[in-house]
Amino acid sequence: MDKKYYHTLKETLFHEQLDNGLNVYLLKKEGFIKTYGIFTANFGSNDNEFIPRGQKDFIKVNDGIAHFLEHKMFYTKDGVDANELYAKLGASSNAYTTNNQTSYLFSTTQKENECIELLLDFVQALDLTEESVEKEKGIIEQEIKMYDDDPSWRLYFGSIAALYVNHPNNTDIAGTVESVNRITKAELDLCYETFYHPDNMMLFIVGNIDIEDTMALIRANQNQKQFAPRQEIVRKKVDEPDHIAVKYQEIKMDVNVEKLFLSIKVNDVPSDPIESLRRDIAFNLFFDCVFAKSSDLYNSWLEKGLINSSFETNFTQSRDTAFIQMGGDCEDRKTFEKTLIEFVANIDRVTIDEATFLRLKKRDIGNFILAFNSIEPIASNFSRYYYEGVNAFEVVDVMQEITLDEVLAVRKYFNEKLMAITIIKK
Repeated sequence: MDKKYYHTLKETLFHEQLDNGLNVYLLKKEGFIKTYGIFTANFGSNDNEFIPRGQKDFIKVNDGIAHFLEHKMFYTKDGVDANELYAKLGASSNAYTTNNQTSYLFSTTQKENECIELLLDFVQALDLTEESVEKEKGIIEQEIKMYDDDPSWRLYFGSIAALYVNHPNNTDIAGTVESVNRITKAELDLCYETFYHPDNMMLFIVGNIDIEDTMALIRANQNQKQFAPRQEIVRKKVDEPDHIAVKYQEIKMDVNVEKLFLSIKVNDVPSDPIESLRRDIAFNLFFDCVFAKSSDLYNSWLEKGLINSSFETNFTQSRDTAFIQMGGDCEDRKTFEKTLIEFVANIDRVTIDEATFLRLKKRDIGNFILAFNSIEPIASNFSRYYYEGVNAFEVVDVMQEITLDEVLAVRKYFNEKLMAITIIKK
């Protein structure tokens, strides 16, 4: 078992890769009552074309299958919901699927060992029947329809979908009602066998745990199980054009206040994880500085009634995509739209003074360090960064290195030719 001390955070992280390929990370937090575990598969909604384990040719599976599999994992071979088993242990559990990963987690103040074993056992055993798959389709269909009725979600996802022509980013993580109804038991089994192998997964446990005893427990659990030989997963590279899919779209819904997002596709996705991280940090600092509550621009837009507390700015990047989003509620939609378009058109005129940059950079670093006083953010951040090739314990050191020039350099990505407008209209 390896261990590494991180001076800035004053934390020691333990790591071991087991014989079956599973990477295990343990963090001891002295004095903490709660223990938190997260078990993550490098498999998300964008992984719909790949070569299955033991095969030679690419296949394409139905959209929403990663999310569907997440739902079915909680049903154990005994027909009991894993959530109920956690409740009996006095713990809580959950799961979520993103574009690139699926994570299962628990939180407890007691019976930590039983919770860890349960997490490993239910995620590493899939028991499907044709009947249970068909039953789940109705549940997921209702979930999809619920999100379809949510104006904020339609705005957020619609603004992303407008940017992509072929990439799976243009489809909801849960899929569509049509794609979900096409999913079969055989398809689910194939995805599980391919992506839920230990060599494509990571386990992170944080709390006031005994490191040696916890690792011994995990080793013993894994040694009792049989897995197929380790094999590299081959995903098909998406042939995504440089242009965007839709420049302008209106979605009519029953809303009191209209909503608008301006989104911009960023075609340049760095292959180096640290370079990618630096750009992500620089983008967030750029938006922090330009739209800080104390900034002249933010207050000018606020006083004119162009924005309210719903206004948000985002930069999102993952394995092979990156995009910018800006917007929120708007009382005067046409003026708000014009203002955002002018902001992008004149992005080179946007400046940031050194004092503001240093102050907000220091604040962001402080907030990141502060998050290590709570085990949930530690685990979620570690899982989020892990399959982007970044160790979350090293992020703060990169943050300290970011310069004002790097922050101002992100202005070049505000490309008007790759810009889309999405509106939720009354």
